[in-house]
Amino acid sequence: MEPEDILDDNSLSYLTTPTDGNAIMAPALPRKAVPKDRFPALFATLKTQTYHDPSTRGPGSHTIRTIAWNPTGHLIATGSSDRSIRIWNPEKPQVKNSTELRGHTGAIQRVAWNPTKEAELASVSTDGTCRFWDVRTRTCIASIPLGDEGVTVGWASDGSLALVVRRDDLLIPIYLHPDSPPTAGKSLPQSVQTNQTIFNPVGSPTTLLLTTGEGSVKICSWPPSSTTAAAAANGGTPLHHSAQTPSRSTTPVPPGSSASLQTLHTLHAHTSACISLALSPTSRYLAIGGSDALISLYDTHDWICRRTLSSLSGSVKTVSFSWDGSYIIGGSDEGTGIDIAHAETGEIVARIETSMPAPCVSWHPNGKYWIAYSGDPAGLKIVGAAGGGL
Repeated sequence: MEPEDILDDNSLSYLTTPTDGNAIMAPALPRKAVPKDRFPALFATLKTQTYHDPSTRGPGSHTIRTIAWNPTGHLIATGSSDRSIRIWNPEKPQVKNSTELRGHTGAIQRVAWNPTKEAELASVSTDGTCRFWDVRTRTCIASIPLGDEGVTVGWASDGSLALVVRRDDLLIPIYLHPDSPPTAGKSLPQSVQTNQTIFNPVGSPTTLLLTTGEGSVKICSWPPSSTTAAAAANGGTPLHHSAQTPSRSTTPVPPGSSASLQTLHTLHAHTSACISLALSPTSRYLAIGGSDALISLYDTHDWICRRTLSSLSGSVKTVSFSWDGSYIIGGSDEGTGIDIAHAETGEIVARIETSMPAPCVSWHPNGKYWIAYSGDPAGLKIVGAAGGGL
């Protein structure tokens, strides 16, 4: 039996229990959640604000490829095909109140905020670099060459590293240091297409989730170490580590040695490529978006698929949970409209009508039921930012 197929009674809690046995609790919610029966009427009162970028000169000239809220929800970043990054204050839609970041020489593929710093942003581009920005001073504080086009970047929850996925499915960890510039660690080649990665939601990075082009999500231990191959050869490592269960060594890979990730478990989620994924803020569900136009919701306690959402028309480019984990949306570059589903039941409770496909969607992260989305020729839109009763 392969190591990733081994399950025991305590094997399925790597997102909520670190390897030292100290339980990680979900963060306190900033306000009371709105129940499903009241949500449709209240959401209907929200008004949409448009954020027009002056770089737009015609259809396709300023296509937004990525959007991301900062940890507090006070800022939102967009990255576009014209190589620009813009930082908006959602409560001040005039462009004079925004900040433009220039430096990339290729289209922006992904922007992501440091979860521990409200003004530090990472970006990857087709120009083959990962850049780190201080948005307060509008400066690029570091540029890391990747050797090929970057596809996506994601942060560890403690802000200690950013993980880049390259076009050729090579993972490049970039480590952040308090008193010195970021440095790239040993790269990790993947044998299958890798579209997105996320780390465990709280504390230092111990678990990494990766989508694959084979329709699965791999759950791997972090950091990679030179002991991985030996552990696998010895019959695998238990998927749950506690004070009573000895864990494998996590000694960093020494220079010149081979590095790889140990797969703890594999979710066979879709019949075609898995493209996007998101963990609910309460860590209850993992949402996986596929090229089959489906979103599957997995319970992180036992890794069983509880329900499947099928209202999208094409590949699910992004998935996002509301700040309380109660509601979920998906973005696609086919079809129109954004359906809002109740995570516990799968019921569609509201819909945002759009004139164009909305591939990038994102809920406000901190106590507001605002939804930002791309795809409209007029620019970024945020439902709720112009007022309403929710």
